Amino acid sequence: MNNWVLTFRRIAVAEGISFIVLLLIAMPLKYFLGIPEAVKVVGWIHGILFVMYVVVLAIVHFVARWSVWFSAWAFFLSLIPFGTFYLDWQLRKKERAA
Repeated sequence: MNNWVLTFRRIAVAEGISFIVLLLIAMPLKYFLGIPEAVKVVGWIHGILFVMYVVVLAIVHFVARWSVWFSAWAFFLSLIPFGTFYLDWQLRKKERAA
C-alpha cells in the first residue's frame, strides 16, 4: 500500500512541476515571444503526467482505502497551480501521524 502512495506522491509532484512550467514558462514563451513549440512539448509532458496522476489516484483510492471525499480533494488539487504540492504536504503529514 505505501508503495502506491509513494508512487502517487512522486507523480503528483512531477505533475505539479509540469503544470507550473507550462503556466509560467511555456505559455509566456508562446504568447509573448511567439515560440509555440514550448507549449507543445511541455503540454504533452504535462498531459501524460496528468493521466498518470488520475490513474494512480484511482488505484490508491482503492488500495489505500481513501474516502471518496479525500480522493475528490486530491483530484481537485491537481487542477490548481501548486495544489499537488499542498496535497503532498498533507500526505507526508498523514504518514508521519500513522
